[in-house]
Amino acid sequence: MRSLGSDRPFLILLAVVLATALLLAISIAIPFGLSPYLANAIGQLATFAVLALSLDLIWGYLGILSLGHGLFFGIGGYVVAMHLLKHSYEVTGKVPDFMQFMGLKEFPFYWAGLGYSSYAILVAAAVTLSIAGVFGYVSFRSRVGGVYFAIITQALVYVAMLLMFRNDTGFGGNNGMTGFTVVFGWPIGGNGVVIAMAACSVLVLGLTLLGCRLLLESRFGILMIATRDDEVRLRTLGYDTLLLKLVVWCLSALIAALAGMLYVPQVGIINPRLLAPDLSLEIAVWVAIGGRGHLIGAVIGAVLVNAVKFWLSVAAPELWPFILSGMIVLVALVFPNGLVDLAKFKFARPMVSKRLSPETPELR
Repeated sequence: MRSLGSDRPFLILLAVVLATALLLAISIAIPFGLSPYLANAIGQLATFAVLALSLDLIWGYLGILSLGHGLFFGIGGYVVAMHLLKHSYEVTGKVPDFMQFMGLKEFPFYWAGLGYSSYAILVAAAVTLSIAGVFGYVSFRSRVGGVYFAIITQALVYVAMLLMFRNDTGFGGNNGMTGFTVVFGWPIGGNGVVIAMAACSVLVLGLTLLGCRLLLESRFGILMIATRDDEVRLRTLGYDTLLLKLVVWCLSALIAALAGMLYVPQVGIINPRLLAPDLSLEIAVWVAIGGRGHLIGAVIGAVLVNAVKFWLSVAAPELWPFILSGMIVLVALVFPNGLVDLAKFKFARPMVSKRLSPETPELR
């Protein structure tokens, strides 16, 4: 494997991400800084890139395709939405809209303590690890893999979506939850707050990108790739591949939940559509288009596809399904390894040929 210092494209991408976060942070303090609309779009793209990294970690480097990562994305989103509503109620005294709609006079008992951000983070992590841990252990213990694992994960996220559509669950039902007014005591719609949330998302993307790369450069990362390439041989050598896959699966789920926690405050709403199987399929498309098994590819795929989607949502929303389908076909036929194949034309070094003679060591 290449070392971190020798990977020029990765270092360039990391530098761009960190520079973007710095520029966003600087623009908060200057009156002619970045517009909140553009900052919000950048922040959303950053959260999608973090979400793509979470899937690439388990699919690209461990060979396990999940079509249900939207579940963990939704868990993070729902927990942070609960925190924002509880915090807003404690600051403003205004009852959330979903409670008025459902006729609730007080928050359900399981909302207790969610007004504190640290507790909300712990709840999101605990719920994510519980679901991912139990599901992953049962699946990997039974050696469920390939297309069967992908189908089961998609069924899991679909069940979660149907559950959240019920109004009696206390999570807003089909209308979802909205009306977030403050975050850490600041008005959530303020220009500075919008830019600050975008800067935080970009910074988290940079840290996640660096952390994943350091993990893959470690001995644990080598074992991940060895498990992907030949799990039977690795298991024969005495390695516990069940534990390895479970750890990576749970870590991937946590990263997806983190992306959800960053995403919901920036869009201002969450509803069961976030758990629709369509989103989980799109995540896989981002990674496939960018390049599975390449951290750079996951980021490029997520940013490129969603940037085009944002633009077409205003310019020509009816064309988006056809554009996305065309991108998938183009990548599948021309660039089987994703758009990272384009980098080979620029960064690949030409082979240096040398004439062999009888004195050449290769002929001795």
